[in-house]
Amino acid sequence: MSKDLKLEEPLGKVIVVTSGKGGVGKTTTSAAVGAELARRGHKTVVIDFDVGLRNLDMIMGCERRVVFDFINVIQGDAKLKQALIRDRRLETLSVLPTSQTRDKEALSREGVEKVLEELRQEFDYIICDSPAGIERGAQMAMYFADEAIVVTNPEVSSVRDSDRVLGLLNSLTKRAEQKGAEPVKAQVLITRHNKARIESGEMMPVEDVLEILAVPLLGIIPESAAVLRASNLGVPVVLDEPSAAATAYEDAVGRLIGEQIEMRIAADRRPGLLQRLFGRAV
Repeated sequence: MSKDLKLEEPLGKVIVVTSGKGGVGKTTTSAAVGAELARRGHKTVVIDFDVGLRNLDMIMGCERRVVFDFINVIQGDAKLKQALIRDRRLETLSVLPTSQTRDKEALSREGVEKVLEELRQEFDYIICDSPAGIERGAQMAMYFADEAIVVTNPEVSSVRDSDRVLGLLNSLTKRAEQKGAEPVKAQVLITRHNKARIESGEMMPVEDVLEILAVPLLGIIPESAAVLRASNLGVPVVLDEPSAAATAYEDAVGRLIGEQIEMRIAADRRPGLLQRLFGRAV
């Protein structure tokens, strides 16, 4: 099912998907980015860092296959290969779920580093699905990152909190502590973009978001019912039916791996009158 052959070996790149505010589509983004990288032939694992509030396994459709988790591996109760769940749709995609019953104090820096180093030996990309905010789980998810996708809605509170997360990426990561190291490469992904709400003043224009955050734009994901539908089905949106959101995520992943793709704001086609009346395409 791989769409393209990978062009070069990324050598276990760690990418954190983070945000300051909850509910912006961070886990949906982690699932979509991981699935699209895998579909392009890159061996990819997505890790859930939201200890106690996990839902990545549900969005990826593997919640019934969880036996061991990230915390079990950190604490030596299970081997990494026992906790990894291989996706049934894409052989290059795996999920490392986290614990639903423990708290974030179970994440130790040494334990996380050991797991990531082991994953680097096997996977091209390691996607870290961070909890929202700036507490321990979020800091553990970003500490070892090579790159960051900062997910934000075009709303004042979301953008303001994302600006704070960018500050943490510049100061509380391993790369920030190492003299001479390249800083974490951060890019912003704007989700739930709605042109009508922007024009009415309910949301901020893209230009204003970028002026505040001052980092490159990775992509613009339109507000779309397809995202909720895919989540409810346990399918990453890029593996569900074609939609504007899926196309936007595909473009964003292309840019993430260095392709030159023009920025565009897609929108789902409104069904025609007959389709709305009879519930089928005409």
